[in-house]
Amino acid sequence: MCKTEKLKSMYLIRRGLRQACAPIPCEGEYVHATDASVISGVSHGVGTCPTMQGACKLSLNVKKGIIEECLVETIGCSGMAQSAAMAGEILTGRTLIEAINTDLVCDSINGAMREAMLHFLYGRSQTAFSRDGLPVGSLYEELGANVCSQVGAVYGSNDKGPRYLHLNEGYVMRMALDENDEIIGYELLNVGKMLSLLKSGTDPEQAQAQSLEQVGRFSEGITFIDPRKD
Repeated sequence: MCKTEKLKSMYLIRRGLRQACAPIPCEGEYVHATDASVISGVSHGVGTCPTMQGACKLSLNVKKGIIEECLVETIGCSGMAQSAAMAGEILTGRTLIEAINTDLVCDSINGAMREAMLHFLYGRSQTAFSRDGLPVGSLYEELGANVCSQVGAVYGSNDKGPRYLHLNEGYVMRMALDENDEIIGYELLNVGKMLSLLKSGTDPEQAQAQSLEQVGRFSEGITFIDPRKD
């Protein structure tokens, strides 16, 4: 190791007690994270590209420093889909150190990886105080019975007000307005449920009917509008 002449000439002062780094919680235990192999837990990170054209939510389930499963969810950018496909293939089986230094091509996914890593390193994972954390496979179950990401889209204008297009539960078919033309409910199509029914052989019309849901005071509406046409 190279040292400057100035450093070599300096007087040596002995240090006193040298404490260990602060412990962090990992799956119900406190550990001194001097090595990534002691880190376990489930964490999430959200990242965007510099131009904010899209965003990625990355979820990781880590056991003893190894990424055992990942969930990559993207929104707003079609090009991110290819990077997400690659990330889903190459992240698992890697250590956290390998993963943070792997170029995932898309800045949104790289940013999400960075945020998730920070949660792990600071003991802020979702399972910090849960004994044994979550079993591998839990991230898949997080998508729900229909295995669909939850994505919402709401549009609004100063002239014509808000339009609910797609909420977390599904595709909005109609909005219900009261006598003051204010929103009091909506009818939506649970797309994931409908596709599951179609895959099981259900008649398309029956599948659609069984997948319609009403939210709020929809049945009390005075005016009903299609948010995409009206």
